[in-house]
Amino acid sequence: MKIKQTLIAASMALAFNAVFVVAAWAECREDSVWIKGGFGEARFSVEIADDAQERATGLMHRPSMPVSAGMLFVYERPSALSFWMRNTLIELDMLFVDETGVIRNIHARAVPLDETSIFGGDDLTHVLEINGGLAERLGIMVGDQLRHPSFSQDDAIWPC
Repeated sequence: MKIKQTLIAASMALAFNAVFVVAAWAECREDSVWIKGGFGEARFSVEIADDAQERATGLMHRPSMPVSAGMLFVYERPSALSFWMRNTLIELDMLFVDETGVIRNIHARAVPLDETSIFGGDDLTHVLEINGGLAERLGIMVGDQLRHPSFSQDDAIWPC
């Protein structure tokens, strides 16, 4: 009987820990962006570029980036956004996002070192850069949603 009680207690502890780990993993954090859509959900560890200097530098001069990493560019108010690949050594997917967290445009496989302007669209507040080709491999599409503390709780479709 004592063994059965011990096993039940251990099972309950494991279940509690599993729920806690999932909840902790899914929490909103400055260094993480969540994307959800028809493919499911994905999480990226991100650096934030939210001032003029950080946005100007972006991912320039980096020879590589971990697969689950990216950079989130954050703008104070909706505007037309364009990017280029000057001094950027790695191929990138650029996900252009509105103030509600909805992906409005995806520019796949931006060419390293190319200075051609890449227009993302109007009324955008965020751009997420991830490794080139990853959006297609994961099934990320226009209309999918981002979750990050930088989206206003009042406007976000998937708030923190």
